[in-house]
Formats: sequence, C-alpha cells, structure tokens
Amino acid sequence: MLLFFDDHTLDIDRRELSRGSKRIEIEPQVFDLLVYLVQNRDGVVSKDDLVKAVWKGRIVSDSALSSRITAVRHAIGDDGEQQRLIRTVPRRGFRFVGAVTTSGYGGPAKTPPPVASPEPMPSLTLALPDKPSIVVLPFRNIGGDAEQEYFADGIVEEIITGLSRVRWLFVIARNSSFTYKGRAVDVRQVGRELGVRYVLGGSVRKSANQARIAGELIDASNGRTLWADRFEGTLDDIFDLQDKVTASVVGVIAPRLEQAEIERAKRKPTDIPDAYDLFLRGMAGVHQLTNEANGEAMRYFCRAIELDSEFASAYGMAAYCYIWRKANGLMIDRVQEITETARLARRAVELGRDDAVALARGGHAFAYVVGDLDDGAAWIDRALVLNPNLALAWYASGLVRVYLGEPDIAIEHLAQAMRLSPVDPETGRMQAGIATAHLLSGRYDEASSWAQRALREQPSHLTSIRLVAASSALAGRLDEARKAMERLRRIDPALRISNLKDRLPFRRPQDFGRYAEGLRKAGLPE
Repeated sequence: MLLFFDDHTLDIDRRELSRGSKRIEIEPQVFDLLVYLVQNRDGVVSKDDLVKAVWKGRIVSDSALSSRITAVRHAIGDDGEQQRLIRTVPRRGFRFVGAVTTSGYGGPAKTPPPVASPEPMPSLTLALPDKPSIVVLPFRNIGGDAEQEYFADGIVEEIITGLSRVRWLFVIARNSSFTYKGRAVDVRQVGRELGVRYVLGGSVRKSANQARIAGELIDASNGRTLWADRFEGTLDDIFDLQDKVTASVVGVIAPRLEQAEIERAKRKPTDIPDAYDLFLRGMAGVHQLTNEANGEAMRYFCRAIELDSEFASAYGMAAYCYIWRKANGLMIDRVQEITETARLARRAVELGRDDAVALARGGHAFAYVVGDLDDGAAWIDRALVLNPNLALAWYASGLVRVYLGEPDIAIEHLAQAMRLSPVDPETGRMQAGIATAHLLSGRYDEASSWAQRALREQPSHLTSIRLVAASSALAGRLDEARKAMERLRRIDPALRISNLKDRLPFRRPQDFGRYAEGLRKAGLPE
C-alpha cells in the first residue's frame, strides 16, 4: 500500500518514506507512528491511542512521546510551529491534516507511481527561523594550489564569525556549511536543507602576497543575486578585506544594522599574519577528526602562541585538543596534561574576555579535562552571551550540562547546536550527548536510539559505542549490549569500571553509578 501526501510517498509494505525521488532515513518506531497518524487522519488520535498502537501499551513518558512526534515532523518537513501536516489538538492529541491519496500495487518488483514534482527535492527540509538567516558556503580556491585551501577556508570562517556576532541574525555554523565544500550546489536546495533565506558564496585567489576575494549574496527562495562585489589587497591587509566583505553582506541583509554592530564584527583574532596562518592550519587539522591530525593541530596552535603570546583563540584551541586526547584514551602523563590544559584554558579566558570561540573552547576543556565544571560552564555561558549563534558553544554547553546533572537543559542546548549546524561532521558527538542525557534520566530506549544514530554518524566514536552498550543493557537488550561491548573492548582494551571516571567527569554519584551499571551489565570488567 502506498500513501501520497505533500511531496512524500509512504510505502507501508516496504516500510519506506520518500520525498520526491529520495528516500528518507527514519527509525522504525517513528515510521510506525507516522503510519498510524496518516491511517487515522479522519479524527484526533489521543496519546493513549498512540501508546497502545505503537508502544503496545508499555509505559511511555510524555517527553518520549513528544520527542517521537518531533521526529515524525522532522522527517516530513514539518515542525511544531507551522503544523502543516501534523496538528496538535490541545488536551486531546494529534491529527494528520495533510491531503492524502492512496494506491495499492502488487509484487515486490513493481514500481510505485511517481510523485509529480517540479524539481528534485532534498532529503531534508527545515523551516525558516523567525529572523534573517544565512549560510556562508566554502569559497572556491581559484589559484589551483591545494596548499592554499586552508587560506580560503579561513576567510570563510572569519566571515561566519563576524556575521554570527550580530544577535538578530541566524547564522549556520562552519561545520555544516563546509559539508558543501567541493560540490556543485543549487542554492535553493541549500536553503531548504539548512533552513536559511540567504546564501553567501564566493571565491579566493591568492598569488604571492596578493589576495582577491569575490562574494555573492543570493536569495535562496528564488536564486536571485542580491549583492556581488570584489575586494583586493595584500596579505598584510587580509583582516581589512574580511571586514569589508562582512560589513557589505550584513549591510545588504539588514540596512538598519547599527554601525556599532559592524564594528563588533571586525574584531581581529591577532595582528600577526604568520600566527594567523598557523592558526588556520591548526583549525584544518581539528576538523579532520583523527588522532594524527589532532596532534598536528596542537603543534600549529602552540607555534601560533609562540609568535603571538596574546592570541586567545589559539590558546583555546590548544586546550580543546586535549579533549580529544582524554576522550580517546591517549593521555600519557595525565597529571601533566591536565595541568597544561588548565594553563591554556585559563590563558584563553584571560585574553579572550570578548572572544566567544576562546571562551567556549577554553570552558569546554576546563570542564571536561580539568574537571572544573562550574568555571567551565560559566565561561561557556559568557561565550553564548557574546555570540548566541555559535553552534560550538551550544554544543559545549550541552555536554557540560550533562556532567552537571542537568539532562533536560543539556538536550535543549544540544538540539540548538544541531539546528545552528544541521549537517555538522560532529553531529554524532552532539547526538551522543543527547543519548547520555536520556540515559541519566532513565529513558533507556531513547538513549539507545540516539546512541545508535550517533554511531552511524561516527562508527569508531568510543563514547557512542559505550552508550550503545550501556543503554541497551539497561533497557534489557543484553545480546545487543554485549555485541557493542565486544566492539568497544577491541578498540579500547584498557577501559575498566575502575578507570571509567578518568573519561567521565559526572558531578552526581548516581549519574556515574547508572552509567557504570549499564556497562557492567554489558560485560565491562571491574
């Protein structure tokens, strides 16, 4: 049986959901919930009806049901504000209000009838925020020298940072925008996939000591160019070039922008070009997400600090590199490395009182590596005051809230990070944070579901494997838990219950106890 609504096809027999010609990944329980809502669209479906039909009468918390309804809406491009397809009926339940047509077809090889669509649709559609929204795509490196890729990427990162400081502007994070690097894209599709109204693209040509930056601002709803300009200068004046591009783009999007906000967007991380060059190389290494690249990145950041002893962001990023070392069991001299992390993080905060990146990275490292959750959280909170569009700060805040024993707040902050950076290469880590929060709240099925999603994003992520093992064991699925534990012990053979606290700085003893009990049931030795 096929059900057609909006531009979607719901194939009940094959248990597939498609938008246009593209299949949408959807969890089995979420699929069942969608089918039930669509099939019972003639009336309002109560929460009890859903629990009985989808969960077979098991006890389900309101938050778990709410998260599943949200997942259904996300899968079909709806949300709780628009409610185009799924409407919440206060105190009664939910109703599917989209127009539905049906078709039956027999035999596994028969192709379902096509859905009329004027153009290919993306696999993900997000609603526009309630304020101006923009994504800055990676600029093309016209020079042809692959060694200069980091330079072009750095230009874009600085423009993103500058725009993000404008509080009323919704800016997609760097990690999501850079998933389009090297791809030919349709700006209208990008707008739909990331939920933004404006797309900024451009190119960088670097030759000897000369640089030329070209930018083009496009309305993603219709593909119309709103602004285009070109800037030239020497590398000694590269910050001035970045300032010009940032100020021009902001001025086009909102002419009412006050000059003070433009000036805030011009803040420079360092006045020493060579130090900045090393910083960009380090950032390129961090984003590779490997042990080797992380070590190389740390060396770049330390060399940048040698050239500019007041480079706050370099201190913050050097401290952040130790998070990777601790999370992956790479620390050799724990006492020395924790001491060094504390030094770097404190220096980042001292020098970067108005640098959101330095505060967020330094605070994250201070909380996770050093174990000072209160100061780390306070620094991250300051970063969010300075830059409420900084996805990495929401991400850091969410993880620290987990360790502080505030799982519901953690989930909200991690969800905001994913909204600001919806196709982030580090999405798996954000999902793992949500899984941990659900686990600490006793929602083991939800924890397992999020952990599995995180593991699909990053198959070798140790935290996600641990979470699959612990949550599955606590949910009573011991076979699944033991398989995950076998995988974990192959990758991380030194892990024991006795040294688990070296990885997890939980404040509340009951949180550590619950997590450890799950791993113990899954088979982790004492």
